[in-house]
Amino acid sequence: MNKIINLLGKPYYNKNNILLYKGDTLKILKKLKNSKLFDATITSPPYNIGKEYEKNLTTDAYLEWSEEWINSVYKTSKDNASFWLNLGYYSVENIGKAVPIIYTLWNRIPFYLQQEIIWNYGAGVAAKKFFSPRNEKFLWYLKDKDNYKFFLDRIRDPNVKYPNQKKNGKIKVNSLGKNPSDVWYIPKVTSGSKRSSKERTAHPAQFPIALINRIVLSSTNENDLILDPFLGSGTTAVSALLYKRKFLGIEIDEKYIKIAANRIEKDYEIYKKQTNQLNLGF
Repeated sequence: MNKIINLLGKPYYNKNNILLYKGDTLKILKKLKNSKLFDATITSPPYNIGKEYEKNLTTDAYLEWSEEWINSVYKTSKDNASFWLNLGYYSVENIGKAVPIIYTLWNRIPFYLQQEIIWNYGAGVAAKKFFSPRNEKFLWYLKDKDNYKFFLDRIRDPNVKYPNQKKNGKIKVNSLGKNPSDVWYIPKVTSGSKRSSKERTAHPAQFPIALINRIVLSSTNENDLILDPFLGSGTTAVSALLYKRKFLGIEIDEKYIKIAANRIEKDYEIYKKQTNQLNLGF
């Protein structure tokens, strides 16, 4: 962590191996000088769909910007690092109403695409002229397809329908539970006076802690260094602290980095108790 501080200067927040920097991701990552620091990157960049925290870019400009920051992540990642990228959909004129952003980025990403994970979250936009959207994608990338970390036993689903099923006299299923598959049903962080989630902050696109916990546990070890170049409400930082990982987060918006720092300070003990009670938090 001292190396990062020496390269980037004084952080906005620095406690328990959690560093938060306020500023532009591209400018900050370039200061790291292509050093291979990060064991994993877990992030969700702006979708370019008009959210309050986004700049409106043309599709071409957005793709060029995406390519640039992703290449910076690649150059600062260790050789066995993973890159978890959450992207949604946007409209492309005369092409489609809801085009998966990754379809327009597929040839601009230097990482190896290991798998697409579908996050099905239940609540969402209601629709009458098309199917109601109820999912987002997480793209699981690797820097080296033959050298990476994956810990399935940590995230197995203990809710096995036939726990005593046998084959040739032996228990057929894994005693720790089943593989959770590539479709994850995890409720989203909802808003509203009557249905607002307990973990809800003022950020309009907040991840549930349960979602990030699964990624952190499956792809990293204790003391690994995780990067989130678009920190938002700080869910990845809280998960990193929860499981004793080191963390660097970057956020350009003052109000959101304040939210993240506040969550790290005040919400950590709450999440810790919940996670101990619910095993992995999901």
